[in-house]
Amino acid sequence: MRKNSMDQIQTYQPLLFSIAYRMTGYASQAEDIVQDAYLRYQQTDRAAIQSPKAYLTTIVTNLSLNYLKSAHAQREEYIGVWLPEPILTDLPEGESLEENYEQQETISLAFLVLLEALTPPERAVFLLHEVFDYSFAEIAEIIEKTPENCRQLFHRAKSHVAEKHHRVSVDSANQRQLTESFVAACKSGDLAILTKLLASDVTAWADGGGKVRARLYPISGQELVAKRFIFALMHRVPADNVLFIEEINGAPAILSWSDGHLNWVQTLDIRDHVIVGLHTLLNPDKLAFLQRQLESRPEPFLSSSHVLP
Repeated sequence: MRKNSMDQIQTYQPLLFSIAYRMTGYASQAEDIVQDAYLRYQQTDRAAIQSPKAYLTTIVTNLSLNYLKSAHAQREEYIGVWLPEPILTDLPEGESLEENYEQQETISLAFLVLLEALTPPERAVFLLHEVFDYSFAEIAEIIEKTPENCRQLFHRAKSHVAEKHHRVSVDSANQRQLTESFVAACKSGDLAILTKLLASDVTAWADGGGKVRARLYPISGQELVAKRFIFALMHRVPADNVLFIEEINGAPAILSWSDGHLNWVQTLDIRDHVIVGLHTLLNPDKLAFLQRQLESRPEPFLSSSHVLP
């Protein structure tokens, strides 16, 4: 009976992971938080739990809030640009970390970066209500605040997100085509074509975490960004690196792979058929989770169609 009960509880794993990942920005930390929640559930008297889903959500949310409080000093001391850990979202059916809770706009790196400007309580209320459809009464019980207080937190958070976030207006096929065109223009050194693919105010961020060489500050502007990426792909990518495309955080992304190792990941923030932002992850610590996801497959890139020429 206990095994069946835990099997049923495991059905909440995608939801719980989704909450913890969006809250913390770390896939590895989200896994630990979900595991901790399950352990606490196993050690609790079942008679005292009216709703396993509500109980587990409460634990995961509060563990995420506690993590954010403890991580505040680390974030301030982080060397250079901070970006969330990337995750592979194109997984076989039944294995997805997101399943029904995967929403392209709220799992993108650009959106997760945007959440960093919110206070931890604002982030919790916004995600639970806007993304996961919890009522303010339910959220109030989870974070131990009044429903009215939760409404206020939500409206502040939503106002900030609405001001900064722009809805994606390009489908996946066009995103992939634009991504391929971006790589081709960089590798050929065609500045004119590459410039046309970039918005006039395009911005590029790179996260090396002090572990590998990366720009400490974002760069902006069509020509500057175009020249930097042409130089990078023509002169800094070793010949033995394989570049391929995968769905990372809900959208096509460029990955660099060599000798069984993931070197970097680059996601493109696309709006109105031009690239408005580029996020490059180089910090090896933040690539470890994605590396494990890729290693779980027969090949890191599933078919030759994923490999870029």
